[in-house]
Amino acid sequence: MSAAGKLSPGSMKAVYRHLGAPSKELVQGPGRGLDNGVLRLGEGKVMIVTADPVSAMPAVGMRRSAWMSVHLIASDFTTAGIDPEFAVFTYNFPPDMRAGDRETFIGALGDECAELGITIAGGHSGSYPGGGYTVIGGGVMFGVAPGDGYVTPSMARAGDVILMTKHAAIEAAASLAVSFPEFTERSAGGKASRVARSLLGSCSTVADARAARRAGLRTAVTSMHDATEGGVLGALDEMSAASGKAFAVDADRIPVQREVADVCAAFGVDPLRTMGEGALLITCRPGGVKRLEESLSRSGGRVTAIGRVSSGEGLWVSRGGGRAQRFKDIPDAYWTAYDRAAAKGLS
Repeated sequence: MSAAGKLSPGSMKAVYRHLGAPSKELVQGPGRGLDNGVLRLGEGKVMIVTADPVSAMPAVGMRRSAWMSVHLIASDFTTAGIDPEFAVFTYNFPPDMRAGDRETFIGALGDECAELGITIAGGHSGSYPGGGYTVIGGGVMFGVAPGDGYVTPSMARAGDVILMTKHAAIEAAASLAVSFPEFTERSAGGKASRVARSLLGSCSTVADARAARRAGLRTAVTSMHDATEGGVLGALDEMSAASGKAFAVDADRIPVQREVADVCAAFGVDPLRTMGEGALLITCRPGGVKRLEESLSRSGGRVTAIGRVSSGEGLWVSRGGGRAQRFKDIPDAYWTAYDRAAAKGLS
């Protein structure tokens, strides 16, 4: 049986080998660390497109599940430095899902798209045997940008400063605390449990990406990537692979909120290597860092410098002032921790 979650980099090689018909209009296709495709439209414009699962999680509730589904896709998209304009959704609702829950989910998802200025242009809705929680479908978002008015992780440049917003392991801590509240409170403490649960609304990088682009795409911000499965270190490793550059980071500089660390410890997951949606990784020209900091600050956000980009390859991580070690990708422990907790009947 395959491990839950994203396919490993090795398994993804098969995906990258089977991409259908070639096209000269494909500017940026699938690749490691590349969440958005870029298509040439002509007249100096490109279309940005991305896709992700749509999830309904009973423990989270239908409204919050819909909010997270929209923001997880939009977070990928806005790392290009533009906003999505249109979306297409496929719903494969579980047969045992109540009609009221289904309608609540659909309504909340549509409301959040409207809030972000996204028009739903099409899709498919159904309920089929074998379907279940949490993944109940998928969504695609797309929009148009000037040919020189977007960024991708492939554009990181030697000499760039590596920065991140918020802190590590936001999504993992929030999801685990909401799914297993009693165990979290017993093991990590009441404050940690309350703080972690409150972080569900922080599982988005849309606002951070919008603020970052105001600092200047390509002139200051050269690339962005959200920390999803695999966490901050996994996302940085992907950015290194996409850009063909070496990323060197000091793990001690990566912010980890105390309560989040306590929740991660209770479930046996490394906060730097686990689901971190909400944290945005940014590479920025040294001369643009101040503008980036000011732009994030005006939006109520914060950014922390954690490393540098250089010529070479791979992610290099130092700790405690020691010599940097080459990062080794391993599966995110979140899914194992979740399955283990569920199998034990924890609540």
